[in-house]
Amino acid sequence: MSAAGSTSAEAGGPTGPSGLLDVLNVASVVLDPTGRIVLWSPQAEELFGYPAGEALGRYAAHVMVHERHVELVVKLFSDVMATGRSWEGAFPIRRKDGSTRLVEFRNMRLVDDRGDVYALGLAADRSTVRRLERDLALSTRMVTQSPIGLAVLDTRLRYLSVNPALERINGVPAGEHLGRTVREVLPMLDFESLESAVLEVLRTGVPLVDRFAMGRTPADPDQDHAWSISLYRLEDTRDTVLGVALSVVDVTDQYRAGVEAEAARRRLALIADASARIGTSLDLERTAGELADVAVPELADIAAVDLLDAVVSGRRTSLGPSEHAVIRALAVRAADAPDALSAADPPGGIARYAPERLVTECVRTGRPVMVAQVDDEDLARIARSPEAAGLLARAGVHSYLAVPLIARGEVLGALDLKRTRNPLPFGRDDLLLARELAARAAVQIDNARWYQNARSTALTLQRSLLPSHPAVTGGLEVASRYQPAGATTEVGGDWFDVIPLEDGKTALVVGDVMGSGIDAAATMGRLRTATTTLASLDLDPAVLLEHLDKITSGLDHSIATCVYAVHDPRLGRFRIANAGHLPPARVRPGHPPELLDLPTGAPLGVGGVAFSSTDVDFAPGDQLVLYTDGLVETRKHSLDERLDALLALLDDPARPLEELCDVLLRALHHPDNHDDVALLVARGRIL
Repeated sequence: MSAAGSTSAEAGGPTGPSGLLDVLNVASVVLDPTGRIVLWSPQAEELFGYPAGEALGRYAAHVMVHERHVELVVKLFSDVMATGRSWEGAFPIRRKDGSTRLVEFRNMRLVDDRGDVYALGLAADRSTVRRLERDLALSTRMVTQSPIGLAVLDTRLRYLSVNPALERINGVPAGEHLGRTVREVLPMLDFESLESAVLEVLRTGVPLVDRFAMGRTPADPDQDHAWSISLYRLEDTRDTVLGVALSVVDVTDQYRAGVEAEAARRRLALIADASARIGTSLDLERTAGELADVAVPELADIAAVDLLDAVVSGRRTSLGPSEHAVIRALAVRAADAPDALSAADPPGGIARYAPERLVTECVRTGRPVMVAQVDDEDLARIARSPEAAGLLARAGVHSYLAVPLIARGEVLGALDLKRTRNPLPFGRDDLLLARELAARAAVQIDNARWYQNARSTALTLQRSLLPSHPAVTGGLEVASRYQPAGATTEVGGDWFDVIPLEDGKTALVVGDVMGSGIDAAATMGRLRTATTTLASLDLDPAVLLEHLDKITSGLDHSIATCVYAVHDPRLGRFRIANAGHLPPARVRPGHPPELLDLPTGAPLGVGGVAFSSTDVDFAPGDQLVLYTDGLVETRKHSLDERLDALLALLDDPARPLEELCDVLLRALHHPDNHDDVALLVARGRIL
């Protein structure tokens, strides 16, 4: 509370003088019944120019008015003294210096305790009076006609005056404001912060301009309104604090427009974010998860991405009104809603959705389904079971929206959205945003599912072309692995083979067709068939590679690398030829693992380059490790580092071969590697 308001009439003491009388400079003059001046105020001295000593005892008509007005003044004086009626009006006076001035007069008769009669004259400069009257009239008009709500609060924060605009804003008549505080008149407002602001303005005198506030008033108790409030301290000419002037402007329309503009900006930002985040790979589950991640929590508190199972398998489907939808759940996300997560279909699972379920209606019709305010009956059509409906109710699901995922004219599935923490129901803008997200994501999902189908086909072809060999053949114990590349990479043309030959010999082959996809797999199959056929002729490895080189040159400019090794247990050796492939590794008990030093040779398909064969000792217990580059090559490490890592893992010659294959793949081949791996390990047997 301001100290300036501590001495007030309410406290029972005198108040400070008003500055208004000083502005008016009212002069007081008292005349006896004969018209002589008996009292002469300092203001009269200033107004008329005569000191009291020169004015007292003289006839007022001779001192105060021009001689041509004396007769009129005498008559007016007589009327006042005779009848007791006051007279007021403007009259020109003559100052001592001879100048004239128009003065407002108020004249009245006085009677003392002895019955003697006197005349009191109050006079003020008319221009000053008129100026104050104009200012007052202007202020009154401005206050009453202003569309801005205006009020004056005293130093105890009670309403002193309220204009009609504030009556309309508050929905409370002016009379019910006066003498009451803001918290008493408008209990629904955040009065504590407003009172704090008013007290601060009273204390400091620093105006507070455009303070934002929100709330409800009796004028519109069911809707929030926004106001811009300004506060100014009121002081008189003597700097006495009178209170605070308060102005209120209803800015609800501007606020709502700003909210809508901000919502539009956020929608655009979300769409831009979706464009960057959705479809970063060709993995179907990952793409669906990216869509769900974008939707939560900006658009919904719970999001699920469901596809028709037939669509995932590459088949077109259409649902009749009474048909169940066979749905594969791909992704679900929730913001602090464990019950809602428990109610959702687990990702990866396949479920039959009844015809009456809302998501079934969405994928059947290809149109959005929105329930702004969800009730128990709606939850039964949203949830997969009564138990799940109970979980959704406990999670606080109050609004629901499902939009179809449509790509290239085909309904793939639906984006399923729910709100729990966000108190607002889904509306038209949310529906437009959800449809935009679904449309963008559907194309990426469609690309991912077609790629996944094509990759699955190539992988099936690849696996069908790879051999199934016994664990023991000739003088060798053999183990092998084929590991496809990461889920977002096409299948390559890596292959291996174990070919029994005459006289207990065995041919081992590992190769890699450059390229990927079905074409690479088909080329690999043709080279494997050719290698098997040529191996039956018992050709020298170098000669066999020369034939393969000619065959590869005729396969649409295909290029492949290959290692061909023939084991002869009677001679205790491998005879090996290399066509541009990484060197095999040999492990011998009592010796460190080593990479075989072989002539590298040119890849198959280059043509015109001779190949050579090398004999390598291979005793019982020795191991030979053949592999494709997908096992050791990475973008982050040099090839030498990776080959050293391979040799470090070959530290136990007695390790079972199946276990060795698992160790090598687990340690060296990263799941996100963009190349597949063929691995073939052989150990010499004791015959």
